[in-house]
Amino acid sequence: MLTLGVEEEYLLIDPRDGTPLPRAAEVLAAADLAPALRPSEAQHELLQVQVESATPVCEDLPAVVRHLSRVRAGLASAAAQHGCRVVPVGAAPFGLDDPVPVTEGTRYRRAHRQAPALVDDLMLNGMHVHVGVEDEEERLGALMRVRPWLPVLIALSANSPYFRGRDTRFASWRTVHFDQWAVSGPPPAFADAADYRQRVAALGAAGAIADEGQLYWHARLSARYPTVEVRAADVQLTVSDAELFAGLVRALVARALLDERAGEPRPAVPEELLRAATWHAARTGPRGRLVSPLSGAARPAAEVVAEFRAHVAPGLRAAGDSERVAGLWKDFVRAGTGADRQRRWYADGGREGLAEHLVASTVRPEQ
Repeated sequence: MLTLGVEEEYLLIDPRDGTPLPRAAEVLAAADLAPALRPSEAQHELLQVQVESATPVCEDLPAVVRHLSRVRAGLASAAAQHGCRVVPVGAAPFGLDDPVPVTEGTRYRRAHRQAPALVDDLMLNGMHVHVGVEDEEERLGALMRVRPWLPVLIALSANSPYFRGRDTRFASWRTVHFDQWAVSGPPPAFADAADYRQRVAALGAAGAIADEGQLYWHARLSARYPTVEVRAADVQLTVSDAELFAGLVRALVARALLDERAGEPRPAVPEELLRAATWHAARTGPRGRLVSPLSGAARPAAEVVAEFRAHVAPGLRAAGDSERVAGLWKDFVRAGTGADRQRRWYADGGREGLAEHLVASTVRPEQ
């Protein structure tokens, strides 16, 4: 069975109206004192209005749920001690008049020097899923086979419709906003692991990236671990949603490895088509039309999502997750994407109602 780990990024807000609050240092100091949290599980992010969590290596989805539930609860408690709340939202629904303070640290300061206007506005939060694959060539093969399906994953996981007080008319504003960085968006097509290493080194030599942490592709080979790191999804509202997408990502990688080991041809998707598919997925979510990875044509989103589910089914069976993910999927479809829910909450209760629901989502397993 393939191991997995999950990283989540959260926003710190005023619970009354959703205004971002730059209190990460205080929240993390309180979290370090919480007996339920280990220092490696809660960390700084780029801006002082964000915190990040990371599970250890997990063997199965129940382990992911246990760790995320505990860490979210611990961070929620620490945030409450300092007059703010931690919320799992892909983009800050409301903004600040002044620039958001950048976290102290060499990498963060360097990023701010490179692109201050981008960093000041980077109140964006994702969910990164690491899937363990020991062999480097198989990791690269899995990355290339996962690549065409990333737009569908973006559509399904969309949880960032609002940004700085307005409806962006996108389901995942985080996806398009983050694509302003030099090395971002869908990963390129690589021939093999050596090609990957050489081209990443060339990006460094050209000054496009300072280190491999600035490879902001929607999926990449982790520089620190023997994993395929899928970074396409917005952070998810609930632990149940996070469990669902962790299971789907692991199934995507598992299916990719099955095809790789069977010698199936790798899909050849032109980069311009993949970029267009990504943009449309971020705009409509699973509500309009999506580009089918199988045909390359735009089709009703429901049909493309059905293709996605059929594609990952062998991977779910290989991981023993079919029944569990089927139940999570039913709940998810009933509730809608994070973007759907946010728009409902805002329509019902305005700014204050949206903030209230976001706070509740952090530690609530069900919708």
